[in-house]
Amino acid sequence: MNTMVFFRREIISLFVIICALWAGMALAAGPASGNGPCADDAAKLCKDVQPGGGRMAKCLKEHEKDLSPACKDRIAEMKQRGNEFRAACEDEVLKLCKDVKPGGGRIINCLKEHENELSPECKGKVESRKGPNR
Repeated sequence: MNTMVFFRREIISLFVIICALWAGMALAAGPASGNGPCADDAAKLCKDVQPGGGRMAKCLKEHEKDLSPACKDRIAEMKQRGNEFRAACEDEVLKLCKDVKPGGGRIINCLKEHENELSPECKGKVESRKGPNR
């Protein structure tokens, strides 16, 4: 297999993971602050889980069938946002941030550093991340 094709697939896979973790961080923000549609679920199902590093999102995912309808709706919404972000910014991540290690907000920071080079769609998604609870 061509090395560039493999590398591109690897970067895309990592970007998808980043989007999923982004959704997980948004979910964890509600429980950590004691509010949000998943706070009660997290308190009940994930009480021994220390927030951070995607652990709360992983716990909620493991208990997906036990989640409240409001929490399930929130997760679906965050997944949709992640998919929209990926669709809007995939090319920019591959072009501008290909050497950036995913995690810790590094991809978003990279995109912010290249704000003037982003497509209008990607720029809009990056700017929407600056708002509250994002």
